[in-house]
Amino acid sequence: MKIGIVCYPTFGGSGVVATELGKALAKEGHKVHFITYSQPSRLDFLNENLFYHEVDFHSYPLFEFPPYELALASKMVSVVKNEKLDLLHVHYAIPHASAAYMAKQILKSQGITIPVVTTLHGTDITLVGKDPSYEPVVTFSINESDGVTAVSHDLKKETFQHFNITNEVEVIPNFIDLEKFKKQKKDHFKKAICPNGEVLIVHTSNFRPVKRIPDVINVFANIRKEIPAKLLMIGDGPERSPAEKMCRELGICDDIRFLGKLEAVEEVLSVADLFIMPSEKESFGLAALEAMACEVPVISTNTGGLPELNVQGVTGFLSNIGDIEDMTRNALFILDKDNLSGFKQNALSRAQEFDISRILPVYEAYYQKIMERIEAKASV
Repeated sequence: MKIGIVCYPTFGGSGVVATELGKALAKEGHKVHFITYSQPSRLDFLNENLFYHEVDFHSYPLFEFPPYELALASKMVSVVKNEKLDLLHVHYAIPHASAAYMAKQILKSQGITIPVVTTLHGTDITLVGKDPSYEPVVTFSINESDGVTAVSHDLKKETFQHFNITNEVEVIPNFIDLEKFKKQKKDHFKKAICPNGEVLIVHTSNFRPVKRIPDVINVFANIRKEIPAKLLMIGDGPERSPAEKMCRELGICDDIRFLGKLEAVEEVLSVADLFIMPSEKESFGLAALEAMACEVPVISTNTGGLPELNVQGVTGFLSNIGDIEDMTRNALFILDKDNLSGFKQNALSRAQEFDISRILPVYEAYYQKIMERIEAKASV
């Protein structure tokens, strides 16, 4: 198949999933064309099956903001025509699904039919999509897509709750490449961070308010009162500065390192003992899955799609949002030397259920189903 993938090129979950999916499809022999405004951060190589098309858009005095959606639709039209694509897969509804609809109509006027699959990732539904400024367009774009997928059953449920959706929504979960995300021999790294045998706790996110960064700090501070521990904070965003200030006020800065954005996060996870995700909302919890693949148990909230990934008392524990004391108790239970190895093994076993080798065929079958449906309609 010749597949066009439209995504955000950033470190966010939707961009990561879209890029890794495209790379896996290319490895299976499909021709994959990425269409976005800069090269995706995870697209670290190009080969005979991987292509990148930059959306070039300019600002004019008439426009306060550059019209990216129009430029994106035009680029989709160009790539579909010139590369003879079989299908467009757009990740994140805003503005990719609406731009794909526009491109589809332009191509239709030229006698070209292109199926469009839209994948919903989370905040495009739970946050941005609910905004009255966008809701009608989001609803229309989802309903006009030829296929729609969501990364968790919870996100599917929320989509139907908040939008007047008449289309079918298929749940295809996020995935992990276990060749990339696996425990590596990094004992020297662990020794450098935890010279006295402290337990190592990790948090990864984009440091937005929804990630509840103060909860991470508070849980760690409680753990530190009971056992020697270190905390690594990976990522960046608006909540980083307040978090650093909070560490200073609590007097625990010596035991916390803010590492910023990291490409090889799996190297850090390889030496971690526990992953904390106290988010207010997670449609799936990709960062938690990456941790589990590196044999790291998870302390998380019980919101969104997290209960579909983190198994209570098996791979970690789930707590109510903001329940610092419960998270602390659960963390100390996992970190007990008699319990930790079992939780680590369970985390890996669970992650193996989401290996790309299991999820990729589901996407391929779904693409085929959508294309056959479109062909059947055209022949009537």
